[in-house]
Formats: sequence, structure tokens, C-alpha cells
Amino acid sequence: TTDLMDNYTIYFGHVLSNSFYPGLQRAIGVGSAFEGWSPREQDVVYRVLIPMTPPRGHSFHLELDSAGHRPVRNFRVRVQLECTCTREQHGENMLCFLHHPEEELSSNQDPSLLDTLCTDSYLDVHKTARWFCQLVRAIWPALPQSHGWHLTLLPSRRSCQFKVTNGTESFRIEMLFGVRRDDSHVFVSSQTREAYTASTTWPETYAVAEAEFFGHIARQAPADSLHLKCLQFFARLQLGIGFSTYTMKTIVMH
Repeated sequence: TTDLMDNYTIYFGHVLSNSFYPGLQRAIGVGSAFEGWSPREQDVVYRVLIPMTPPRGHSFHLELDSAGHRPVRNFRVRVQLECTCTREQHGENMLCFLHHPEEELSSNQDPSLLDTLCTDSYLDVHKTARWFCQLVRAIWPALPQSHGWHLTLLPSRRSCQFKVTNGTESFRIEMLFGVRRDDSHVFVSSQTREAYTASTTWPETYAVAEAEFFGHIARQAPADSLHLKCLQFFARLQLGIGFSTYTMKTIVMH
């Protein structure tokens, strides 16, 4: 799974290097599958979060949604065009979106991110998920894994979910995408726990920070530590009860 994600990252870089779509950084494994304590081994979902960066001539600005009192803070990602006239003067093959006529831009340059993955100047999760799935499907034939495995895309509105099978083995992977908050391990991501979330809403997530902390603690644990078996046991107990695995994980790790 890690090799597959690394190969996708390499090809993402090749395909998107001169585009006006978000830059995609290396996938970060999050959740129980990567930590080794999935409650249902037969239904393991390998969940990764892919950090996105603004393309040339664009910037991302996170705006907190202050409506209501929710346990999770929600944000919107406002996309703003930036002047690139100085880069143009230095020979870069790009027209400034702000200071060139629309007719010239539409004839000589691909549309900006505002015209492809945004709704009212805000990055749209649903549009981004569709784009992600198209990208995953298009790149798959170029990957070495495609020679022995079969790719099946699964329906999802706020992520890219797919299954790879080779006849005897099967892996299910969910690609989430997010924007990093400053230089921290905190992101706003496409993942949500609510039944309905607006397409321009990006909930805050600490999944990457939790994965870093979990790895740090696990490295310090004794060789015969039973923390993974305990997590798996308690996670299986609470299935169907409504007691979150996040709460269980916090208790065991403390």
C-alpha cells in the first residue's frame, strides 16, 4: 500500500507540475490500519491524507465557520489569485490571471483553479473528489502495480475510494485530501463525520498529529507491549455500541 501511494505521488508531481490544479504532496497514512490495530481485519480500509498546496498564481486562505456550536471546527478554503507579473518577466511561461485580458487568458492559458474546482471562490470538496478520482484512474495504467492488480473505483462524494485486487488479495484505500494549517500537523480535510456537510466545508482534523504521537509512543513501548492487541480488543468490543474508537484509543494510549 505504501509503495502504491509513493508511486501515485511521483506521477501526481509529473502530471500536475505545470498545471493550475493543486499540488499534491506525499500521502500520510492515518488511522488504525496504518497503526496496526484495525478492529475488523477483513474490512481494513487504508486511509491516507494527501496535503494540497496552491498552484502557481493562487493562494489558499482558511476561514473559520463560526455558525453553530459543533464539536469539530469547520473551515472554508478561499482561493485567491495572486499577481505573477514578475515571474512572467523572468521568462516563466505563464500569463498573470489578474493583469491580462480574459480573452487573452482563455485563448492562451488553461483556466484558473477558481474556474475548475471552486464554488464562489471557495475550494469545493465534491469537485475536488471527482477530479481526484479521474486523476487516479488516468494514472493507474502507468503504475507498476497495474500489471498484476485490478483497480475498482468506489462511490464517494468527499474522498477518492478504490479497491485493488489480484485474484487472491484485496486492499481498500481511501484518499482524503486536505490543507495544512500554518506549519503544524493540523489540517482541514475532506473527511467528515456529519450526515450532511456543505461541499465548501472542510472540517479540522488532528489525524496526522495523532499518527505522529502514536508512532512516537509506540517507538518507546517495550518489545512485548500489548498496546496494539488491547486497542484491537477494545475497538471490537465497542463496535455497534456508539463509543468512539477515538475515545478508546485515547484511554489506552494514556
